[in-house]
Amino acid sequence: MQNEIDRYIQTFPENVRKHLEEIRSVIRQAAPDATETIKYGIPTFVLNGNLVHFAAYEKHIGFYPAPSGIETFSKELSGYKQAKGSVQFPLNNPIPLALISQIVRFRVSENLTKKK
Repeated sequence: MQNEIDRYIQTFPENVRKHLEEIRSVIRQAAPDATETIKYGIPTFVLNGNLVHFAAYEKHIGFYPAPSGIETFSKELSGYKQAKGSVQFPLNNPIPLALISQIVRFRVSENLTKKK
């Protein structure tokens, strides 16, 4: 049975779907206890609150690890277009999956600490 994120991913061309599936897999591995859903119309992982979101656009993948995720990894993300709580990974460049994994693990730790 397809879930909401599967349906979201299927709406994109194959090359974009590949990136979305890779990012989803990396997030699942880094946050195995998180729940998948759609919030704000985009794929979202939830663990004691919103963990991360990601979305595809015409020329980039948007990754939304909250402002703390952007601030903590500002040096590693310096080569990418950013906003307060988001970063853009151009579709014509390799997606930094190892960095995404690090950021997700940071966000898991942050959200679990917040719970206490």
